Amino acid sequence: HMFRSGGHRLLRQVAPAASILLTGAATVAVKNSELESQPSGSHDSNIDSADNGSTGSASKPSFLAKRIFFPHPKYEEKDTERDVLNGSRVQVSVDNNAAASLIRPTFEATCRAIRLLSTFIYLTLEYEIFPHLPHYFLQQEEGNEYDEETLQQRTHWEQEVRNYRIQLLLAQEEYTESSYTEKSIQERKLAVHEAARLLGEAEANLLQLGGRNKTHARAAQKLLQLCRDNGGVYIKVGQHLANLDYLIPFEYIETLHELFNNAPVSSYQSVCQVLNEELGKSPEDLFDNFSVEPIASASLAQVHVAYDKISGKKLAIKIQHQGLRETSRGDLFAVFCAARAADFFFRDFSLGWMVDEILPQLPKELNFILEGKNSERASTELTSNDDVVIPKVIWDKTTPRVLCMEFEEGFKCTDIDAIEQAGLQKSDVSKLISSVLHSQVFLWGFVNADPHEANVLLRKHPKKSGKPQLVLVDHGLYKEIDNDFRILYARLYKSLLMADVPKIKSTCEKLGVSKMYTLLSAMLTSRPFDEIIERNKNGGALHTEQKLGGDDRGDKAMIRGYAQTYFGDIIAMLDVVPRQMLLLFKMNDCLRHIDYALGTPPSNSLICAGRVAALAVLKDDMKHTSGYRKMFSIAEYIHLLIRIRSLELFQWCSRAFHYS
Repeated sequence: HMFRSGGHRLLRQVAPAASILLTGAATVAVKNSELESQPSGSHDSNIDSADNGSTGSASKPSFLAKRIFFPHPKYEEKDTERDVLNGSRVQVSVDNNAAASLIRPTFEATCRAIRLLSTFIYLTLEYEIFPHLPHYFLQQEEGNEYDEETLQQRTHWEQEVRNYRIQLLLAQEEYTESSYTEKSIQERKLAVHEAARLLGEAEANLLQLGGRNKTHARAAQKLLQLCRDNGGVYIKVGQHLANLDYLIPFEYIETLHELFNNAPVSSYQSVCQVLNEELGKSPEDLFDNFSVEPIASASLAQVHVAYDKISGKKLAIKIQHQGLRETSRGDLFAVFCAARAADFFFRDFSLGWMVDEILPQLPKELNFILEGKNSERASTELTSNDDVVIPKVIWDKTTPRVLCMEFEEGFKCTDIDAIEQAGLQKSDVSKLISSVLHSQVFLWGFVNADPHEANVLLRKHPKKSGKPQLVLVDHGLYKEIDNDFRILYARLYKSLLMADVPKIKSTCEKLGVSKMYTLLSAMLTSRPFDEIIERNKNGGALHTEQKLGGDDRGDKAMIRGYAQTYFGDIIAMLDVVPRQMLLLFKMNDCLRHIDYALGTPPSNSLICAGRVAALAVLKDDMKHTSGYRKMFSIAEYIHLLIRIRSLELFQWCSRAFHYS
């Protein structure tokens, strides 16, 4: 306690001075960036095209080298609808009067930087100093919350968790060792699954008894408080971290997931001020029946319902939180510095991949004109698919901080009660979501990188009885991948579905990942590589196991076991893979969350992705091959479809038998 109180005094004394220096540098960066000239058209799209078209491992781009553009609200040139559609914008210079408007944002950014630095120092002490102190210095205040019997049970299950983790590790090593012949493949597989099941049960029992890692739990709460206090960019970064299920401890995932549910809400006065600054009128002058309370709120904006004054159509008005644009540069710079400092202090945990790819994307989400363009392009590419709807943008009421769209009804895709009331099947929902999003990846190379459950809505299909229809909202974060990478990525997914280990290995090598190809495969499929090895030994036969209301704790424990065992390799691989793949990991994380919430096995997403990937490979082969190679590609594609249809028929029969 004495050392902790001394640490807190250190935070209060050192943090302000250091943070002021840090934020001063951030302010200079903000000023310089705003006074720089803007090349024509260089920021007209939120499409982050691949640099140099490289698909192999490339040198990491510098975050500081990526210049981020935010037109100043006072000097911003208003876009006409014609200007928006043509992608033309006028860059207006900022005179010295703009410096006055930076005073408040700079002060607020300084306060947030102080909190960030304080939290960083606290985490450093928590992980690097406190564990080396004598145990009596670290007695926890919550130590008396449980009776002696509960503490004894918790100690027992803590030991069981450690034992089963070792048992699972040994079983996995034995299973993947091809030269091991004393046991059959099936016996080794059963040993892995039994160890994973026991570990999953032990972890569940330990959690019920409050057996969380105290260090992780305290650090996660501290990080959650930082994100909530600072808001905006910090919440967005926290949400990114909350999706890294198997990379960071469970305590962080559980705690940071609260950021998806309790987003900040701007006051009605603030909303009116933003509308007046952007469109020059009050809500009452612009719309009929503008709702005072938002129907949804997120880290960067909130959504209000209104009606068009002329047509009477119901509209959804997305309005950015006031002041977010002006302070985001300083916040991003502070987070950048914290991430680089974490790389230095925590040698085993690198955040360089997040700095290089994710942070530069966040400012683009603050320009709603770019989001509107992404929405229109996605709608054009999906226009032939009546299973998905994208709200139409109303351009004459859309600006960089206000996005006006036609309102589309729908409920959250993970709302099980609403799905059942609508008479929809969870398996159909999972397959539709996976098919639509992977079509964007493999067929068009235009990727929705943030399809979390709040952005994917459902409703009953108006033309297909008993079938779902998707409503995709929030198109702020898209990634355009180059054609060479798209085809390589499609070939990799096709090989994963076919369990073709030699092709998996060769394709991963072309993507810059050689030794860690097994790890990359497991991360993409959310399944242990053991299963791919087994299917390869069985001639590539697809799994026919279908969990019907079962418990997936064993599978989660198995994948966590791999992640913990190869944690250092995972972090190293994130620095090696092509930069284009990092946001694809994020998309896969979001899809995995949806699958888990729906209770559908991850194999559903793999099958849907593999089917679309195979179609993309076939189309590429038709363009670039001739003769017998074309015939071989067609036959291979037909063979794959027959196997997928056979599996789906088997699963349908299994469900019918289960519920009969």
